Amino acid sequence: MSYVDGFVLAVPKANLDAYKKMAGQAGSIWMEYGALSYVECIGDDVPYGELTSFPRAVQAKDDEVVVFAWVVYESRKRRDEVMAKIMVDERLKADWPTMPFDGKRMIFGGFQSFIEL
Repeated sequence: MSYVDGFVLAVPKANLDAYKKMAGQAGSIWMEYGALSYVECIGDDVPYGELTSFPRAVQAKDDEVVVFAWVVYESRKRRDEVMAKIMVDERLKADWPTMPFDGKRMIFGGFQSFIEL
């Protein structure tokens, strides 16, 4: 079964083009190092829930959009290998000294698949 890193974050609408550019560059690097797939999605139908929701989870403001993203790897071991390379890759640091979103409000985690259809 594959291993998946998932991400949810809020991106200011004014920074969306910069974020898309960053995500495209990052995705290419992830794939270069061995990710099986890299997907970034802009929230289109993400209502603000009474108790829980994607916008609440990342404290999205009125001028922000929610982004949901994931990266698929063949295994946890392979993910750890890829991430070790990502963390020292100078291309990401050089091109993006400041992120086009508030990283403190990003939610992320690794997940072991148990059903794949």
